[in-house]
Amino acid sequence: MRVPWGPCRCLCTLVVGRQRAPRATFACGVPRAVPGKMASFATEERGCRNSADYRIYFKTQDGKYISPFHDIPLFAAEQQDDVPLSKKIKWNESEVLFNMVVEVPRWSNAKMEIATKEPLNPIKQDVKKGKLRYVASVFPHKGYIWNYGALPQTWEDPNHVDKDTKCCGDNDPIDVCDIGSEVCYSGKVIQVKVLGVLAMIDEGETDWKIIAINAEDPDAPALNSIEDVRRNRPGYLEATLDWFRKYKVPDGKPQNQFAFDGQFKDKDFAVEVIKATHEHWRVLVKKQAQGGEINCMNLSVSESPFKCSEKEASTIVTLIPPCSDAAPIPAEVDKWHFL
Repeated sequence: MRVPWGPCRCLCTLVVGRQRAPRATFACGVPRAVPGKMASFATEERGCRNSADYRIYFKTQDGKYISPFHDIPLFAAEQQDDVPLSKKIKWNESEVLFNMVVEVPRWSNAKMEIATKEPLNPIKQDVKKGKLRYVASVFPHKGYIWNYGALPQTWEDPNHVDKDTKCCGDNDPIDVCDIGSEVCYSGKVIQVKVLGVLAMIDEGETDWKIIAINAEDPDAPALNSIEDVRRNRPGYLEATLDWFRKYKVPDGKPQNQFAFDGQFKDKDFAVEVIKATHEHWRVLVKKQAQGGEINCMNLSVSESPFKCSEKEASTIVTLIPPCSDAAPIPAEVDKWHFL
């Protein structure tokens, strides 16, 4: 068994917006970035890492607890500040950057995800059949082959049948694969350029996979379309398709299927998908859709009946034990599976 991190001696780590910033090292020894000029967010760890009670909560720069699902704006340049939802929609596909919440760092295996059913939607490790979930490494891949995460303020509606895939949504925010060079950390918020999308069908549900690149990546100016990725990073899209097709097979499940015969759709198509899932989220957060167990508690969405006070949000977090030493990761997580 192994422990990837030492003891956690700080609760808060700062994450940046689009502006490039100098590096800084915090008390826990993990490098983090100093906030830039755009909106930045902080993360606060609670519970024991590598355990079922571990949570990563999000805060604004001035210390207010927020939901990464509902309070972090979809558009990188937007500020919340109680602006009505109807006045926030300004689409300019040639210039728009999206916020991405990184859930899983590249090369890691722990299935970290936004807890959509919990108040304030912290990041936690998925649990299945009472065990922490780790994604199997299928040769030649090691863990996730991109920074993996979600676009905030989006929702794949399980009650909506997509006209192209003929399947309903998977009840989660839309997934994003950041193909940038930096290995991010869980809870980092980055700004991404959308390049295309893959339509995975996961157990009969539509599960879109947005392909994007960190706007600060040195290669970002040269990558503006899915064809640019194919041309400049040969084999990457094929590896991505292979990864999503096979990653559940070691757990005894069949290979995943894909709409469009597994072809990646272009940037314009991807943006239309994002638009649709953002509209579904707007209906959800205004309590005009059946969200089931989805928790819509938020601090800043002015038209939402789920809006809470700063005190209520703070109470949620303080009920969770402080961050403690990391638990060991099972040795079998490093196993390579040959299919």
